Amino acid sequence: MATREKNIWVLLVFLLAGLVVGGLLGKVAVGVSWLQWLSYEQEFGLYNPLVLNLNVLKLTFGLTLKINISSIIGMILAIFIYKKV
Repeated sequence: MATREKNIWVLLVFLLAGLVVGGLLGKVAVGVSWLQWLSYEQEFGLYNPLVLNLNVLKLTFGLTLKINISSIIGMILAIFIYKKV
């Protein structure tokens, strides 16, 4: 059971690394004319955060996700690399 949990954590780290590296490459691709399609991005989430006021404690919830084509490619490559490891 512990190895399965470890594998899930390793997969999560690989996916996050693929997402970050792909997003970075997407930002770099903006300057290259034939790679601009990699930088097409979509943003979605909570634009107006949800605020919970409990008089003693005030909590603000918000989440926005910005993903581009190269981030998706990076996550797919991360899954393939994870399966090889």
